[in-house]
Amino acid sequence: MYFTGLAFISSSTFKMTVSTPGRICLFGEHQDYLGLPVIAAAISRRISMDAQQSEQPGFRLNLPDIGDVVTIPFDGKPLHYPKIRDYFRSGINVLLREGFTFSKGIEGEVRGNIPINSGTSSSSALLVTWLNVLSQLSDEPQQLSRERLAELAYVAEVLEFGEPGGMMDHYSTAVGDVIYLESKPKIALRELHPNLGIFVLGDSQEPKDTIGILGRVKFGMLRIIEKLSIINPTFSLDHSDITEVTEFKDYLPKDEYILLKGNLENRDILCDALTVLQSPDGLDNVRFGQLLTDHQTNLRDAQRISTPKIDRMIDGALHAGALGGKINGSGGGGCMFVYAPNKPEQVAEAIEREGGKAYVISVDAGTTIQA
Repeated sequence: MYFTGLAFISSSTFKMTVSTPGRICLFGEHQDYLGLPVIAAAISRRISMDAQQSEQPGFRLNLPDIGDVVTIPFDGKPLHYPKIRDYFRSGINVLLREGFTFSKGIEGEVRGNIPINSGTSSSSALLVTWLNVLSQLSDEPQQLSRERLAELAYVAEVLEFGEPGGMMDHYSTAVGDVIYLESKPKIALRELHPNLGIFVLGDSQEPKDTIGILGRVKFGMLRIIEKLSIINPTFSLDHSDITEVTEFKDYLPKDEYILLKGNLENRDILCDALTVLQSPDGLDNVRFGQLLTDHQTNLRDAQRISTPKIDRMIDGALHAGALGGKINGSGGGGCMFVYAPNKPEQVAEAIEREGGKAYVISVDAGTTIQA
């Protein structure tokens, strides 16, 4: 029997499998932490966890994909973190604060085919999966909504460790399909269901430079916003027209001016993309692909988060028949993807000729339970 986040599993059911997808950011890369909306899609590469209750207290997980075993002794009290980003322990702690208890142990095995540390949200997918398992195998099982799982995963991954980042990854992996997400004045989620077809994900196998990129792009923009609040307090990243940016050209260094303009252009590209994705006349594949490429141009030239290898992978894919594409994630390495509804195999071959590892993917469902 399959459950998709709406059904309840009785307390007598102790064996289960939870599966959660990775994600790609279609539009709005490096925008959510500025309070701007994003559009993201869950993908058909997933993490799954087979789990069951155990009479032995504590938590034991086998991770054969990376040759590791996680053993967490537990006496009912909040756990300390022996290392940063210990998401198994943080997930437990977050649920303890929500009132969940675990008098019995939990044991299981984790497998997945999401590229790790490549910008496709493998860590968020893992946390959503783990929280789904924990909430179902607790002393008083609860079926949390997908949206609630996303919120708790954000707490466990970002807030618990004081990390930078928004909620896109957690909502996208938990809810699935294509989502439009606003983060201010409050979280507003819109589920989209366009008939997108096939993408090709390309792992550059270059390590990401998340900290360096965020230091320059995120905090660079925050410094710019602070300057603009003095120069023109009425200027707003949310609503000001892009033509208004020219008044700041003489006040900002060239790099800052380009970064500001690129963010506003990406904001407007997302608005155009939302219109395309919601068109009652059906999806305009060519226009959708071009908007992805326009987004990539800014990410490459204004945010400067792309790499020469990723640029070559995208260019090769476009020459092989892809309709558009962009880098995915924080940047400085990691993955890219292209929209290739017509020739995915040829596009994948082109990406691999440039040294990437290619995966043909499609939009997929959010976190699911099989019991």
